[in-house]
Amino acid sequence: MASLQDQLLKAGLTTKQKTRQANSDKRKKNKQKRSGVEHGATMQEQVQQDLAKAKVEKLAKDTALNDEKKQQLIAKEQLLRIKQILEHHHIKNVFGEAEYNYTFDNKIKKLALDTNTHKALVNGRLALCGLDDVTYIVTSETAAKLAELDSKIILVQNEKVNDEVVDESDPYADYQIPDDLMW
Repeated sequence: MASLQDQLLKAGLTTKQKTRQANSDKRKKNKQKRSGVEHGATMQEQVQQDLAKAKVEKLAKDTALNDEKKQQLIAKEQLLRIKQILEHHHIKNVFGEAEYNYTFDNKIKKLALDTNTHKALVNGRLALCGLDDVTYIVTSETAAKLAELDSKIILVQNEKVNDEVVDESDPYADYQIPDDLMW
C-alpha cells in the first residue's frame, strides 16, 4: 500500500516540491526534539529573549556613553566660562618693584607688582588665579565667582583686612610694619 503522500501525488493534490518540504520540516522537528529543544516555538522564544537581552545591554551602554559625553561637554563649557571670565576681568599693567611670592603647580613663583597692587593683594582686595600656566590678577569678587565654578583656579585669596584704626596714644604709630616682613 502506498503512503498518503504518494496517494496525494497521484491524485494531483500536491507536488513533489511540497512533499520534499514537508519531509524536510518533519526531519528538522525530530532532530530538535532529540537535541533537547522541544519545539520550534521554544527556539523562537529563545531567540527573542536573546534579542531583548542584547537590546537592553545596548541601551545601557548607549546611556552610559551619552552621560559621559554630557559630563565632558559640561566640563568643557565650564572651562571656557572660567577662561572668558579671567580674560575679561584680569587687571593689567600692575608690574613694578615689589615682589610677591606664591605657589603655582607646586612651584614657587615671583610676581613683580607696583606697591598699590601689592598692598591690595596682601589685604585681600585682589586675588591671584592660575589657568594653563598663566597667572591672572583679579578682584576678590571675581575670585569668589571663579571659586564657585572651580576652586582649584584660585592661587591666592587673602582674607579682607579692614582699614586699621590708629590709636592716638600708641607710641609706635609712626612706625608701620612692612607687609613683606618675614619673622
